[in-house]
Amino acid sequence: MQVIPVRVAGDVRPGDRLADIITGALSDSDIELADNDIVVIAQKIVSKAEGRAVDLGPVRPSQRALKLARQLRKDPRIVELILKESKEVVKVQNGIIITETKHGLVCANSGVDQSNLADGNSAVLLPKDPDASAKKLRTVFRKSTGKDVAVVITDTFGRPFREGQVNVAIGIAGMQAIKSYIGKKDMFGSKLHVTEMAVADEVASAAELVMNKSDGVPVAVVRGLEFEQDSKASAKRLIRPKKNDLFRRCRE
Repeated sequence: MQVIPVRVAGDVRPGDRLADIITGALSDSDIELADNDIVVIAQKIVSKAEGRAVDLGPVRPSQRALKLARQLRKDPRIVELILKESKEVVKVQNGIIITETKHGLVCANSGVDQSNLADGNSAVLLPKDPDASAKKLRTVFRKSTGKDVAVVITDTFGRPFREGQVNVAIGIAGMQAIKSYIGKKDMFGSKLHVTEMAVADEVASAAELVMNKSDGVPVAVVRGLEFEQDSKASAKRLIRPKKNDLFRRCRE
């Protein structure tokens, strides 16, 4: 398996045709897409192209946002965006607001981010529908290159029981999110009951090894991995139902 970095020159702006920018960057790097490649794309450039960068100037914090901002020593305008992008605040601690986003993702600060922005008075929100964004990009890649590729849109998440952050899939198209081994037998003949591999997340994390955020590499091509194709794929398959979420059940 290969993981190939793709450098994108310049900044992505609202309304830019992201698929064209990426195919241009592939050409500049002498990379030709092949069938069954997986194009992994950082959420930040997807959000920028889709106009999800927000000017903080007009943001008016609510009383709840002002209270949380004082507690956490955060910009109240950022806190207001975090609350607006969430459907539930899961936990507030150590300067971090853990929320469930409108997408169903449980993450820090609803994915609201101020890194890698030329304008320090702005923030970027997650795409409104990352699966739809991935599907659209996949369709354009197929039309422009004639190759049947999968697309994974990623974001960086922390983990509740390990240090450090990893890339995870928040939007996918063309590949199954999870490979299940339930019902199959291990090497000693015992039946497997719970083993499921989060393939899309593992692809996202593998790609992150070459996607240098400070060096203009927001895209990678994963090549040579065998995966199950799925025209109806969704990253929502990776979201654990609340009833099965041990940590949130303990909190309740």
